[in-house]
Amino acid sequence: MLQEQGYIDDGAIAMSLFLAMKLEKPLLIEGPAGVGKTEIAKVMAKALKTDLIRLQCYEGLDSTHALYEWNYQHQLLFLKMQEQKGQDMAGLEATIFSDKFLLKRPILQAILKENKTVLLIDEVDRADEEFESFLLEVLSDWQVTIPEIGTIKAKSKPQIILTGNRTRELSEALRRRCLYLWIDYPDFEKELAILQSKVPEADAKLGHQICAFMKELRQMKLEKTPGISETIDWARALASLHLTHLNKQVVEDTLGVVLKDWQDMRHTQNALSELFEKTGVTSRIG
Repeated sequence: MLQEQGYIDDGAIAMSLFLAMKLEKPLLIEGPAGVGKTEIAKVMAKALKTDLIRLQCYEGLDSTHALYEWNYQHQLLFLKMQEQKGQDMAGLEATIFSDKFLLKRPILQAILKENKTVLLIDEVDRADEEFESFLLEVLSDWQVTIPEIGTIKAKSKPQIILTGNRTRELSEALRRRCLYLWIDYPDFEKELAILQSKVPEADAKLGHQICAFMKELRQMKLEKTPGISETIDWARALASLHLTHLNKQVVEDTLGVVLKDWQDMRHTQNALSELFEKTGVTSRIG
């Protein structure tokens, strides 16, 4: 399923997705940044020919941004209009707290869809523990509770994918409700296959050198270790320059595509000769 959409997977990824769909369970995917966790949900939605609904998590995220919010301005305007018509204000409560004035956020959108969707809860470890507690009802019972309306059950159970970079430890309650998949940095062969699939215009020799260089680069103690996305960006950048191989000058000039921290750049520049020796890449410009 994934390979048909251009995603280079392995047995563990394919099996985890199959079981998540078969058992109708959320799938929690953890791993370093940039290894393709979010891409799995995107590709899965394409493969299932359904909508992808994404909730990007962040510190301070609450239910009003994830689930719903009342359109207070429209509610007030409606009340004023009805008041001018002499309508009984007490009888309007059921009207203003109805679907007409409800702003649906990602989780509620996924719950209310008639057809099965893929709900991506991205970087869930960036949200607070309170938000995790809010998620438990959705993950276990496929329903949400809105105080003014009541409990809303899913019309069609969404396929939920949660991703995390382990910036903090998730609760046991959340983990128990999910299947689990860990994705690490790929080995040389897998990364080369991904590069060739995503950047077919890159020279074959250049692709081998890039993957060998990235493999050694990840062995260094860096603040922000580059992921597969940086490998693809680097390959595209070098291919756009019509380069067919790496050398010291090329790496120094384009290192900002791969590394996003100035200390990492300086550390890598000081270690270029050693990296070239390990990868077999020449340091000469020719």
